[in-house]
Amino acid sequence: MPSRRTPSFFAAATGAATAAAAVVAALALAPAAAAAPIPLPHHQSADGVSHTGHHAAAGARGRRADHLTVTVTGSGSARTDGTFELYCHPARGNHFDAARACARLDRMTRWGRDPFAPVPQGARCTMMYGGPARAHVSGTWAGRPVNAEFRRTDGCEIERWGRFEPMLPSTAL
Repeated sequence: MPSRRTPSFFAAATGAATAAAAVVAALALAPAAAAAPIPLPHHQSADGVSHTGHHAAAGARGRRADHLTVTVTGSGSARTDGTFELYCHPARGNHFDAARACARLDRMTRWGRDPFAPVPQGARCTMMYGGPARAHVSGTWAGRPVNAEFRRTDGCEIERWGRFEPMLPSTAL
């Protein structure tokens, strides 16, 4: 009795592999969604000043949502130890250097990244002590809540503190 030829397992697997390769090739040609950050829109204020779009208006009076409370202890200076209110866009509050602090934070802000992120766990840091200065920053920046701790207990933490100067006081002698 003659037998019918049926496709072998190898032929079926080859067909499936060819289809999978076609899907992978199509995905490789598609533009990556995260390849480039999305540009921020610009907003024109009532006084004609153009601001970068990561600062959303917070109310009818035109105030911006960027407000941080900075509490510093152990900095070695009575001028910079204490609790300070920092408002940006426009820069104001009782912070010891509000204008420069806001400008620095603006330069650090990138779409899709948290400028206040802590040092990653497992980071290799030099074992150096930068002093007893500590800071706590809370509030809202770029429309996102902030609750960050700063200290100077190792090389990574000292470098992180330095990135936030002048929002955080300089502790250099």
